[in-house]
Amino acid sequence: MSKTYQVVGIGNAVVDVLTQSDDSFLDLMGIQKGIMQLVERERGEMLYGAMKERTQAPGGSVANTLAGLGNLGLKTGFIGRVQDDALGRFYAQASAADGTDFVNAPVTGGELPTSRSMIFVSPDGERSMNTYLGISAELGPEDVSDDVAGQAEILFLEGYLYDKPKGKQAFERAAQVCRAAGGKAGIALSDPFCVDRHREDFRRLVKELDYVIGNEHEWESLYQTDLSAALEQAASEAGMVVCTRSGHDVVLVRGDEEAVVPVNRIVPVDATGAGDQFAAGFLYGYATGQSLETCGRMGCVAAAEVISHVGARPEADLKALFAKQGLI
Repeated sequence: MSKTYQVVGIGNAVVDVLTQSDDSFLDLMGIQKGIMQLVERERGEMLYGAMKERTQAPGGSVANTLAGLGNLGLKTGFIGRVQDDALGRFYAQASAADGTDFVNAPVTGGELPTSRSMIFVSPDGERSMNTYLGISAELGPEDVSDDVAGQAEILFLEGYLYDKPKGKQAFERAAQVCRAAGGKAGIALSDPFCVDRHREDFRRLVKELDYVIGNEHEWESLYQTDLSAALEQAASEAGMVVCTRSGHDVVLVRGDEEAVVPVNRIVPVDATGAGDQFAAGFLYGYATGQSLETCGRMGCVAAAEVISHVGARPEADLKALFAKQGLI
């Protein structure tokens, strides 16, 4: 029996607001370069006001991954929460235009506005993100419909949801419903600070879920040890372990099977979305039953495409790029 969705994501529905800026501006505004910081509403409004030429795009880690999967022609759905305001309506419409069902209608009468992330892109391509979570932080188990989670072949979750108790409940419920209906569920660890905050929960999830994606810093943080020891422990506990390393080989492990995929280094125009699109390529391979190595190579091709231009979503036809590499 085929399900409605090949991949369903659950995460923060965040409008990305991007602008170019130099390091002296970041210093002046007290912005830490190259990382994601959560900001309160007041600071969010101040930074938004300080941005010169802004471009906006639907964002959020999981939603970016789903846009990549939509580009590849998979049927996708997104469980998220936006306010019925201009940014929220923009978000829902843009998701649909990218081929992803935004399954929950924008919320009317909520106090909090739609979430936004002010992203300052430096000349070297590094992104400094300042995220005001707004209404997406209210995502809870009541936003997870059995018809959506139970109709997913693969569920993809983002670690950031664990920053709020209701998000954690939404996430656990979605994983439970999906797996009970025979689907597979996995998580992206999101960032090393997120791992520090939720280490015990994430260690438990590694044992329970079907796949876990993280970069070297996230895996080291999770097990508080060096990378090879961390991956050894993860591999003994997880269904599948995926580790990306900036500019280095990608490692994928499933039971006794291991694949090491070399990365072609390219100078990024904008590093935004590299991890999100790696996940898209990997999940496309996973959803279509490819080998570990092919899944890893698909991830690398998708990541290389997105860092070659500004913005966190693919602009080229990823399937054509896969075909060119002999992957499909």
